[in-house]
Amino acid sequence: MTSYRISQLAERSGVPATTLRFYEDAGLLPADRTPAGYRVYGQDAVERLAFISSAKLLGLTLEEIRELLDVREEGVCAPVRARLLPLVAERITETGARITELRAFAARLAAARAELSGPAPEGACGPDCGCTTDPGLATSLSQDQPWRDVPVACTLGGSELDERTGQWRQLVSQADRREEIPDGIRLVFPAGADLAGEIATLAAAEQGCCAFFDFTLHLTPSALHLEVRAPESAAKVLADLFGATA
Repeated sequence: MTSYRISQLAERSGVPATTLRFYEDAGLLPADRTPAGYRVYGQDAVERLAFISSAKLLGLTLEEIRELLDVREEGVCAPVRARLLPLVAERITETGARITELRAFAARLAAARAELSGPAPEGACGPDCGCTTDPGLATSLSQDQPWRDVPVACTLGGSELDERTGQWRQLVSQADRREEIPDGIRLVFPAGADLAGEIATLAAAEQGCCAFFDFTLHLTPSALHLEVRAPESAAKVLADLFGATA
């Protein structure tokens, strides 16, 4: 029977060793131990990793993937497909909602740009000059406050978590200033459609894996305001990603 050391499996599958260890800890990828304590993976590990990667591309959580793997262990495809189908349908609904939000935000940005591209008044700013946007331009990436009741858990791990953390830290480094607000932090960025789109896209992706975050993006003629809120139990995560006071 073919078996793999962790370095061999990483090379064969293209999955980093750190991620393989994370999958083992999460109960997704079983491993035996040699007398010397080295991890040894079975012959089916490569196919199992391919299934995990495919499920992650569909946006499934680790818990959902673990459940599917348990069904897959029975060796019959039909039950796996039967469980996978409603999960994919749920992701289609969620993705459609996000697309609708982002399209609405893009339309508001385009309207603001069109307004600001017109001739400026000769005197000072006024209510009709276009420099003060309608409050309706504020786009919330969540509904009311359901995040308060969501468990503080993230579906990312290993290299994916490191990559996402790096993306936020790079983005946060562009903020001109940060302000503490109830339950979170407000980051103030320079105004810009490209930056606003980048923030909105990353915030939507973050809610896909960490639903306990609440993001609100406000656009003004001079700045972008990103407000991030989270339950009190997620204060450390908020501080790690956005520089809030834990």
